[in-house]
Amino acid sequence: MLEPRRLAARAAAERLASELGERVGETVGYRIRLDSKVGPNTRIEVVTEGILTRRLQDDPALEGVGLLIFDEFHERSLDADLALALSLNGRELFRDDQPLKILLMSATLEGERLAGLLDDAPILRSEGRMYPVAMRWGRPFQSGEFIEPRLVQTILEALNDETGSVLVFLPGQAEIRRVHQQLADALGDNPQVLLCPLHGELDLNAQRAAIDPAPAGKRKVVLATNIAETSLTIDGVRVVIDAGLARVPRFDPGSGMTRLDTQRISKASATQRAGRAGRLEPGVCYRLWSQDQHEQLAAYGSAEILSADLAGLALQLGRWGVVPGNWSGSMCHRPRPMHRRRICSNAWAHWKARR
Repeated sequence: MLEPRRLAARAAAERLASELGERVGETVGYRIRLDSKVGPNTRIEVVTEGILTRRLQDDPALEGVGLLIFDEFHERSLDADLALALSLNGRELFRDDQPLKILLMSATLEGERLAGLLDDAPILRSEGRMYPVAMRWGRPFQSGEFIEPRLVQTILEALNDETGSVLVFLPGQAEIRRVHQQLADALGDNPQVLLCPLHGELDLNAQRAAIDPAPAGKRKVVLATNIAETSLTIDGVRVVIDAGLARVPRFDPGSGMTRLDTQRISKASATQRAGRAGRLEPGVCYRLWSQDQHEQLAAYGSAEILSADLAGLALQLGRWGVVPGNWSGSMCHRPRPMHRRRICSNAWAHWKARR
């Protein structure tokens, strides 16, 4: 099972293992960068994107794997799209006797469109368990307005009006630092409120501290980027405050550099974020934009492949055996049978060596 982030991969493995009454590394294990817990009896392995890509490059057939799950596929990361393309190609070439099953999962998935890319794969829907979440709308940010003062004001209002811990979505680390400082000044020495940053640059122990339950008699204010948007349940959170912004990488062909742009999130992302307030009990979501503005948001975010630096992708495809003249516009393109051996010569060589 593919999880897009290290923290989510480890948390998913721990939750699955706990449901079985076992420790991680028995039936359920994980592999992430610089850490793994698997054993001889492991049947479910949760991995991050880089781990899966390397495994596909080393074993295009994914021998011994019956089902490959792409969780949170709505994020459409470049690595997840690449892994899907390689697994489809490897399945077509090497898994005729025991076809590899592939499952794409998300709470906000473009099901019909993706099913068409996968030869009209069946679509399964599960309503799951979701507690009601009350929406509270704000006014849109004005051009040039700093978001931190309104966020701090809204957080203080939520702490006064609501119970439980608070999860705040901000676009990046700079905003997290500024809001953290302003909140610390406003709260003073209040021992009942813990301020916890959560972003991808923190080490795993610091990230785990942010998602662990608050001590008895205390509340948390978790200041997070979109790392907390999916795959995580932060114990005690029943209030979400969403700035409605995300920072995404954009490749500039003119400079040859990647920059970070701040942009409005999609409706799908807004739904994912609001859902964090209703995972464990009825909750509240403060959206710092108007209901009219919400209707103007894009339904889904765009795939990373449309705006990212593709140099790394080209190297991965080169290692797979793809030559530039045979590239197509679709990541899920399947080569015609007459070209299979030439396009996937590296994969073919791996297979022959293993045989």
